[in-house]
Amino acid sequence: MKKLILGTTILALSAGFAIAGGHSVVRMGTEGAYPPYNYIDDKGEVAGFERELGDELCARAELTCEWVTNDWDSIIPNLVSGNYDTIIAGMSITDERKEKIDFTTNYTQPDPSAYLAMSEGVDVANGVIAAQASTIQASYIAQSGATLIEFATPEETIAAVRNGEADAVLADRAYLEPIAAEGGDLVMLEQNVLIGGGVGMGIRKSDTELRDKFTAAIESMKADGTLNALIAKHGIGEPF
Repeated sequence: MKKLILGTTILALSAGFAIAGGHSVVRMGTEGAYPPYNYIDDKGEVAGFERELGDELCARAELTCEWVTNDWDSIIPNLVSGNYDTIIAGMSITDERKEKIDFTTNYTQPDPSAYLAMSEGVDVANGVIAAQASTIQASYIAQSGATLIEFATPEETIAAVRNGEADAVLADRAYLEPIAAEGGDLVMLEQNVLIGGGVGMGIRKSDTELRDKFTAAIESMKADGTLNALIAKHGIGEPF
């Protein structure tokens, strides 16, 4: 976190903001730990669906952008406090989150959530289910009859199933499918759950001009088919 704050402070001091709020460099905040949406590649750089999407959106909006990583559990507070200017991190649009921040239009449809377990006979309705903290999946489990255990990272939720701490994990199907496909000890259950209103970019409520620029860029990608091409390339979910 110290490294993040130092880096973003340098960026803030070296740039003035040419649009609402005043940044000439727009800092794109992501988690870097949730493939295929976002992850850190072998070169130590942000990669994945949202890296490609974000770079294209910045080009269309004629913005100069920098990428910043931040832990998921503090990703909204650090946006609000100014450590970066957007969240582009597989964040579903929900009424609860909209009380704190604004969102662009959605750039994915609601992605089905799925369960991953050690065997197909798990009782997900009454069992112990792992989820990443502060996600729509965690909220869903908390309101169901199951017992929720939360973890800071998605990797920890998978580990909890493998070590017997949880009966299953609930997460975006696009994240779980490659893990199940590895052919190891985990299997995908048949149940799918639709939660949330799709994924959008999180923006501070004061940065309405920035929100509108990115919304216009997203809509242009929907209109010309490039967004659907990226969705298909990364296996994110249903096209628009």
